[in-house]
Amino acid sequence: MDPTGELNEYTERSEMPAEIMCMALGTVPEGEQRSWFLAVGLADNTVRILSLDPNNCLTPCSMQALPSPAESLCLVEMGHTESTTSAGGVNEDAPAQRSGSNKGTIYLNIGLSNGVLLRTVLDPVSGDLADTRTRYLGSRPVKLFRIKMQGSEAVLAMSSRTWLSYYHQNRFHLTPLSYETLEYASGFSSEQCSEGIVAISTNTLRILALEKLGAVFNQVAFPLQYTPRTFVIHPDTGRMLIAETDHNAYTEDTKNARKEQMAEEMRSAAGDEERELAREMANAFINEVLPEDVFSAPKAGLGLWASQIRCLDAMHGQTMFNVPLTQNEAIMSMAMLKFSIAADGRYYLAVGIAKDLQLNPRISQGGCIDIYKIDPTCSSLEFMHRTEIDEIPGALCGFQGRLLAGCGRMLRIYDLGKKKMLRKCENKHIPYQIVNIQAMGHRVYVSDVQESVFFIRYRRAENQLIIFADDTHPRWVTATTLLDYDTIAIADKFGNLSIQRLPHSVTDDVDEDPTGTKSLWDRGLLSGASQKSENICSFHVGEIIMSLQKATLIPGGSEALIYATLSGTVGAFVPFTSREDYDFFQHLEMHMRNENPPLCGRDHLSYRSSYYPVKNVLDGDLCEQYLSIDASKQKSIAGDMFRTPNQICKKLEDIRTRYAF
Repeated sequence: MDPTGELNEYTERSEMPAEIMCMALGTVPEGEQRSWFLAVGLADNTVRILSLDPNNCLTPCSMQALPSPAESLCLVEMGHTESTTSAGGVNEDAPAQRSGSNKGTIYLNIGLSNGVLLRTVLDPVSGDLADTRTRYLGSRPVKLFRIKMQGSEAVLAMSSRTWLSYYHQNRFHLTPLSYETLEYASGFSSEQCSEGIVAISTNTLRILALEKLGAVFNQVAFPLQYTPRTFVIHPDTGRMLIAETDHNAYTEDTKNARKEQMAEEMRSAAGDEERELAREMANAFINEVLPEDVFSAPKAGLGLWASQIRCLDAMHGQTMFNVPLTQNEAIMSMAMLKFSIAADGRYYLAVGIAKDLQLNPRISQGGCIDIYKIDPTCSSLEFMHRTEIDEIPGALCGFQGRLLAGCGRMLRIYDLGKKKMLRKCENKHIPYQIVNIQAMGHRVYVSDVQESVFFIRYRRAENQLIIFADDTHPRWVTATTLLDYDTIAIADKFGNLSIQRLPHSVTDDVDEDPTGTKSLWDRGLLSGASQKSENICSFHVGEIIMSLQKATLIPGGSEALIYATLSGTVGAFVPFTSREDYDFFQHLEMHMRNENPPLCGRDHLSYRSSYYPVKNVLDGDLCEQYLSIDASKQKSIAGDMFRTPNQICKKLEDIRTRYAF
């Protein structure tokens, strides 16, 4: 369009060697009249950059080969809004940005037909393409749409899942949206929604607004009556069975009985003249319902417990049913399993309960194991029977069609009976109290409250549980998870995580020694079992880890060790796949310790080794601080490592996106 408003067509033509699949124009830079480059995706698995300079219009500038045909293209300028506010005054993650300039870097986003997103830096002068980053988004071809977020450009990528690519707090984020699958989208702005998204999903029009940038997870809170202690997931329906237990609390039946008792005391304390008024006050007191979320629940006193089992449909936040327990019964453990003796093939729920438990000193009136039969649709629980035991059932686990139970310091195997559970086998050699049980194959991994993990072999022919290995260090275990047949991850009460592995020389084919004379000579190091596990990794997290799980967070990603702490942190330990990556991040961590020490002045290595020397674990949080330090320090560290700052940033992004967002 010329200055007079006339629309003129350029006479230049450019023949492409293959069919054009998609095109993209960048936004017009401030102070300019036109965009300088055109990106064209061709059917021959290439993308080409053409110049739009009036002097050499449609002249090819560069080309990049693709692994599959391009579905859509999007040119965006990102990184300029926070570049002047970062520590060094320059966007460190953008090599093509000119030093001292307020302009961001131009990125060419390429959505491929195989569900992969490529992000490539476009040189604003020559039009060359460099520094390509790859990310798998889903099974459907990727469609790209340019939108505005917090005053800067962002990219909405749609595959089998919708993703948002944006620049926030000095680094790139590619985060999935917790929403239904979208087909097309565009930026949307109005008085009510200044930075929204208008999109099409099936046959409906949606207008969306993002809550918070930089958030890794989308969380939805469902209120519960008591504190959740543990839960299991029904494999067929995906519904959660949650054990809720609170100390210093009343059950609903006890609350009603207490209200009736207090109302009766009000009536009996009144004289003849006030009896009618007291009766009215007592009736009003009984009928009044105060919301506990506002006025809190009444305090029952020490040694009083309230518990219930809740079935929750987590997808819709709907409670299917509740199973309340009587007063002073505290749920300590729960397990879902199938009994091999049961012919119906249905799942059963085993619940470990402590009776009249006092915390300090820790005494109780014993415990019990309740067995429930689960409906195939997980819509109800059928109570089968209760088995009384002398100790508290601190841990339960399914094992070869039977139930493993940690009753105090005794490990037992129970089988399903008609009127109660039948004890089949027992081991009394755990020192203090069993708090966790894991099982795989013929092995059982038992966690003691203060003596770490014991490796136990079940010999079916002799019906014996035999300890064949244990740990060399005492650990106050809070959570464990199995990594493989010989390896287990352990978290303790002092904020440490360690990984124990059985050496290749360890054998689990050992015999029981009822006399004790053979074990006396075979105990070896630190008494205990005759064989010891090796400490593979040690790391001080700094918060008490309450849950450990080996899981995959993204589709097509690798497995990571996910942990959740008492204070609400969710983190991940990821394995290195090559020695080269380990050496690279080890050197980066060493440089970051020197160049960017903690604000409080504490030595980083000393902190991560608070209880045990840090071993074979690198601090990824410290390494990622490389993106926020001064540009001069970035160049200095990169020079010492014989790399460029951009190569280090790419390594950091690759290791993160391989396992998480």
